[in-house]
Amino acid sequence: MRKGKVGDNLRIKEIIKNLKNPGGNLSQRAIRGGFWVFSLKIIQQLFSLTKLIIIARILAPQDFGLMGIALLTMATLETFSQTGFQVALIQKKEDIKSYLDAAWTFLILRGFILFALLYLAAPYVAIFFDVPEVKPILQVIGFSILFQAFTNIGVIYFQKELEFNKEFIYQFVGTLADFIVAIIAVLILGNVWALVLGLLAGNFVRFIMSYLIHPYRPNLSFDIEKIKELFGFGKWVLGSSILVFLLTQGDDILVGKLLGATALGFYQMAYRISNMPATHITHVISQVSFPIYSKLQHDIPKLQEAFLKVLQLTAFLSFPIAGLIFVLAPDFTMIFLGEKWMPMVPAMQVLCIFGALRAIAATMGPIFYSVGKPKFITWGSTVQFIILAMVIYPLTIKWGILGASISIIIPNLLVILYMCKKLINIIACKSIYFINSLFPQIVGSIIMSVIITFLKFEISGTHYLVSVIFIIFFGISFYLGVMYVLDKVFNYGLINNLKQLLV
Repeated sequence: MRKGKVGDNLRIKEIIKNLKNPGGNLSQRAIRGGFWVFSLKIIQQLFSLTKLIIIARILAPQDFGLMGIALLTMATLETFSQTGFQVALIQKKEDIKSYLDAAWTFLILRGFILFALLYLAAPYVAIFFDVPEVKPILQVIGFSILFQAFTNIGVIYFQKELEFNKEFIYQFVGTLADFIVAIIAVLILGNVWALVLGLLAGNFVRFIMSYLIHPYRPNLSFDIEKIKELFGFGKWVLGSSILVFLLTQGDDILVGKLLGATALGFYQMAYRISNMPATHITHVISQVSFPIYSKLQHDIPKLQEAFLKVLQLTAFLSFPIAGLIFVLAPDFTMIFLGEKWMPMVPAMQVLCIFGALRAIAATMGPIFYSVGKPKFITWGSTVQFIILAMVIYPLTIKWGILGASISIIIPNLLVILYMCKKLINIIACKSIYFINSLFPQIVGSIIMSVIITFLKFEISGTHYLVSVIFIIFFGISFYLGVMYVLDKVFNYGLINNLKQLLV
């Protein structure tokens, strides 16, 4: 018995040592990287959700709409000046140290230009959306661009070398600063400036931490040849980034212009909550898988195997979450946000379907980048944008934020089919492998959603919150049971893949 305990203790020490040690083979580093990134996103999601619940109880939907307009304007400038340098540096197999100073210098120049443009554009943005209150917010929020521009570019190594334990620390301190400052500020000020101060605090702390956590010290360098080389790859990232921005933020611009700041507040809150799980899941998977795919880019069989496992895991996590959000959206909104937010519920339910589709699409992007074919993402996004532009205006005019929500699902589904076709050729994969990676999760999530829908009507009563918590745990348990049975009967390999990640 004592020998077993000693063995267990040694095993625990070995796991802890492996998590701290950046060495090991690619699979071990991938698993450790996934552990740290997933832990970070879970913590960030908890902090973000808690902050939203507290602040949403105090602020009005219009306050969130004002902040949404400010962030939308800043994101517009950042997107249309995207360099793609980070993706290019991670994708390079050779040493990137000689590129860092030139990239850092260019990013600083870009930061100053964006800051000036944002400050000068503030009055015109206020006129466009007919909200004078947004002008000072825009002029102050631009400082976050400068903090990001001066950030130590050496932190790029955390992702390139899969040192996500350091990335965890770097990102978490900013999240914590944002949370603390925003909560204190909303209790004192009680207005939208709490969100502004929280954002600035988070970016400023990350800027300081980047120099404390990584030893690299960048210097000014005006090496035009290095910049041209990086932009040769980054131009496709720029193109796809602009199109992705128009696809993900164009609806916000239209809603804000046509329906006003309050409707935009409802729409952005619905999007944020319904897509929060998918956003974090896809970010974790993309952040870990992209450097791995880059290292496997010339080994097609291993690249195919890695992608199918990632696709299966993504569906396993994102589909049931989308089902839970769809069924429990009214209950969550009433309990945690209050009755004033109930008009956003139908849009939230539609957008959670979009979140599940987005999670699947996000598994494919890193493959195209890793094999040096980002142009496929650009072309796919172009088609998606054209279709969205055709349907979003009439649907938004007819059904408001619900119509805007419906309009983004159709083109997203079509672009997934396009990307699947291209991906099959790149990794030499059969269509049936895609189906096997997704079908059990779809079936399990639908069955779970139907069951908890009926269960919700049976147990709702005086203990409302307790009932909802019970439904969530029951739904998750039921889904896991269905997945276990399907995997055993049809041998999809899901359980074995999960064991490889956990053991």
